[in-house]
Amino acid sequence: MSLPPEKASELKQIIHQQLLKMDVHGRIREVLAETIREELAPEHQQLSTEDLIRALRQRGIIDDVMKEIKFVTDVNETERTSAPKPSTHFVDRDPPVLKKTNIDPTRRYLYLQVLGGKAFLEHLQEPEPLPGQICSTFTLCLHFRNQRFRSKPVPCACEPDFQDGFLLEIHKDSLGEGSKMVDATTMLSICDPVHMVLIKTDTSGETTLVASYFLEWRSILAAENGITNVAVELLGVGTESKVSVGVLSIRLEMYPQLNKTLSSEITTTQFTLERQKTAEKERLFLVYAKQWWREYLQIRPTHNARLVKIFAQGDCEDHANLLCSLLLGFGLEAFVCVGTKAKGVPHTWVMTCGSDGTITFWESLTGHRYIHRPIDPDDPPLAEQPKPLYPYRTIGCIFNHEKFFGNCQPSDAVEVCVFDLHDESKWKPMSGEAIKSVCAPGATSSVPPSPPLCASTIDAAVASNEIEVQLRILVSEHRKDLGLSTVWDDQLSYLLSPALAAYELERTTGLSAGNEEFQDAVRRAVPDGHTFKGFPIHFVHRNARRAFATCLRSPFCEEIICCRGDQVRLAVRVRVFAYPESACAVWIMFACKYRSVL
Repeated sequence: MSLPPEKASELKQIIHQQLLKMDVHGRIREVLAETIREELAPEHQQLSTEDLIRALRQRGIIDDVMKEIKFVTDVNETERTSAPKPSTHFVDRDPPVLKKTNIDPTRRYLYLQVLGGKAFLEHLQEPEPLPGQICSTFTLCLHFRNQRFRSKPVPCACEPDFQDGFLLEIHKDSLGEGSKMVDATTMLSICDPVHMVLIKTDTSGETTLVASYFLEWRSILAAENGITNVAVELLGVGTESKVSVGVLSIRLEMYPQLNKTLSSEITTTQFTLERQKTAEKERLFLVYAKQWWREYLQIRPTHNARLVKIFAQGDCEDHANLLCSLLLGFGLEAFVCVGTKAKGVPHTWVMTCGSDGTITFWESLTGHRYIHRPIDPDDPPLAEQPKPLYPYRTIGCIFNHEKFFGNCQPSDAVEVCVFDLHDESKWKPMSGEAIKSVCAPGATSSVPPSPPLCASTIDAAVASNEIEVQLRILVSEHRKDLGLSTVWDDQLSYLLSPALAAYELERTTGLSAGNEEFQDAVRRAVPDGHTFKGFPIHFVHRNARRAFATCLRSPFCEEIICCRGDQVRLAVRVRVFAYPESACAVWIMFACKYRSVL
């Protein structure tokens, strides 16, 4: 196998550095002197290459060198000529040698080690967990240039024992150079930070966002030995965004080491220029936005009271942004709508424009969808008008990642709104170029790229069975407290599965299927003179005790669980549907059959 000249040069450099580190030349000199002194007869005047290699091999020096510079990969011998796989997982490492990872020695990597945490004062009084004891844990998640990482969970403590390493691959953006090793100058222009997110998982499995931090890693480009240590202070989220959560000790190391490092003045100047460039773009956009707002107010004085938010943040706003992004990713024309609900409460939701002109509203907090049919105020009084089913009252503006429109129709009531976005007398647009200057990917260093979605780690079948077993225990205990015995009908439980699958299908696609077959199967399973009752319910968590408590609050479900009568048989079925990022939809159905007594 032949290597390109640049790769061969880099490989030679790696081997040379390793030989220097092991002082191989000094050890060879020692072997040479010893061999001449002990093993050669006086008549030998010179050593052959074979003599020297044999002596080195006998003393294990060649084996030592090969062990130190050997790169262990996950590919077979027959696959070594194929393109290298990117390293997108964490590795354990005992400095200075990488043990085992999917690594290409001709590419550049940033090795990020988390050496521990301290000053997590909220957990100061938390006792150390006993072996095998379930406790709350911290998990650190990283995102860097389309690579995702997750640490091993550690018990929550004042000084959490984070000991993890992550190998981040640094590559160029331009096509055709993806396999080339980047130099220090190129890396200085890569402004993508390492996004670190700390998550807490409590004993019930509920997760909470603790902190989010963007790590500027390029200071390592000025480190003399290619290694730098950083203390990262994590701040809270929401109302606690100014409060320190704790400190992480981070070690950064470039692999392989740089031939030539940059001066600290160069890196500092680069950071300053980037901040100035971002600030200037944002300043120019702010100037344009103010001018746009003045023009919008001049159209009609009442526009001053409309909810036109160019800059906004909050809870439902984040949900709407996420939903709109997903719908855009699926190829739909989607917008976030800013307006009000009943009683003038500010709210945001999502809107999609169909190719046939149909306008659909999406409520990001519940998943409900509504078709918008506008009322024509010019219709005669007796004309039948559609009654809106959506909870939205007014709409001030709509936007997505490329467009922004302010509603300039005489009334901002949703029910009379016409969504002809090409009519500037109804919707005042904002300049697409102005939006692109601050919203396009890579437009500013302050806007990080979106991370890729990760596949679910939930085994849906195992999770379904676990929840179902727990629910059976909870039902039996509840009925026992009421003085009732519990008899389970496994066949009836089995028959509930298709119904739960149909419910999830209808929720995700809007298509209803299999209801007639399910009803027919239940009729065949319930004898004459018996009554069947069923109660399906949907959750987005996997906590069986919480779900059971919620079910008991429904009178109809409680009537099933606490059923009294002749030949009472109970059934329960759970179906967990896994989605990316380990999100899940959990469907539970309780049912009973009993003999009707007149």
